[in-house]
Amino acid sequence: MRNSASLDGGALLNLVDIATEKLDDYLPLITREQADKLRDLSERLKGHRILHVNATPYGGGVSELLRSALALQRGLGLAVDWRVIAGETKFFEVTKRFHNALQGAPYALPEEDRDTYLLQNSFNAHQFGHDYDLVIIHDPQPVPLLQMHGRGDAKWVWRCHIDTSEPNRAVLDFLKPYIDEYDALIFTLDKFVPDDLRDHKIKLIPPGIDPLSPKNFDLTPEQCRRIMSWVGVDPSRPVLTQVSRFDPWKDPLGVIRIFRETRKQVPGLQLALLGSMALDDPEAWDLMAEIREESDGDDDILVSTNLTGIGNMEVNVFQRSSDVVVQKSIREGFGLIVSETLWKGTSMVAGNTGGIPIQMPEGTGGYLVDPHDEEMMAERTVELLRDPALREQLGAAGREVVRENFLITRYVIDELELLADLANV
Repeated sequence: MRNSASLDGGALLNLVDIATEKLDDYLPLITREQADKLRDLSERLKGHRILHVNATPYGGGVSELLRSALALQRGLGLAVDWRVIAGETKFFEVTKRFHNALQGAPYALPEEDRDTYLLQNSFNAHQFGHDYDLVIIHDPQPVPLLQMHGRGDAKWVWRCHIDTSEPNRAVLDFLKPYIDEYDALIFTLDKFVPDDLRDHKIKLIPPGIDPLSPKNFDLTPEQCRRIMSWVGVDPSRPVLTQVSRFDPWKDPLGVIRIFRETRKQVPGLQLALLGSMALDDPEAWDLMAEIREESDGDDDILVSTNLTGIGNMEVNVFQRSSDVVVQKSIREGFGLIVSETLWKGTSMVAGNTGGIPIQMPEGTGGYLVDPHDEEMMAERTVELLRDPALREQLGAAGREVVRENFLITRYVIDELELLADLANV
């Protein structure tokens, strides 16, 4: 049974309703060895109560990852919950500055921001009131929960989804005493692990996509044409797309510049900028206003979000039916959008940064380019737009990379292996 997302009220951290997905549905897409591992790990962990805590139930890769991974874990018979911290706009403005700083942005960490962060985490810690055996805390927003609430008899894990290869030292030094309390840390790549956290138990787990979700399941060409037309894009003309949060690290304004340069050589080209607005990202509203101002009057640019009719199905359509998808990330923890796009056999021009390169080995998926080199990004985009056979070849190779390495089943195996180790089962 699949439930829609909702939150319960009351004094406790808000509970997110999640689905139950059966392992049998994934069997045609995975190896027998993977299926056996999932069954074995779930059997070992049965009876253990597992909790995931993050900052938002929608918008962005973390919430998508949790929704799919936990649905499969429930389908495996595990007692797993997903809860979301409380916070008002001021708190999330501070945590977005933390997020940016951990990815290398300059930030002085004023005392007022420290106080806002700690006060809200203290409130959330007092609302915790839950009894679990294994707790996974996601990203910097709720890091102090362990120290402020107390570990009880549980094992606690901090999961960092962002690129912390060159962190702002003021923020990392501030968070480190809270991080040090955790029994294990999860990062996407080894280069994201700060040197002064390497004495911890570390597990490297790249994310994975759910091939059975509405964002990724198969659609017919006719369905895609009809939905693109309904949204306002002409499917008979070439389409360039970027799907992402409206976040400066994704550089949507740079995508508009690349599009306009590319359009000079590919007449009739259209751009779809599809953004995801999240509860924990107030900065996105300011950037969306800049995007709308920059694109105003250009009938070849579609700007839309999850708040204006762009849901998982529409994203599926654009990733599947665009001629080329671009991901102009300047920093990127992983970029689920890349694997989602490649799973559909669509070729890409993407920033050579963070977790993107492991999804696009040489000769697969498309082209990796320095995200600051907009001229080269435009050249590579033109090259792909003019060569349908090359696009098909690179896209097909990219799909196989995702099948072998970046499906949600592999992600769940990695996570459950760590939890079984911590639970000593």
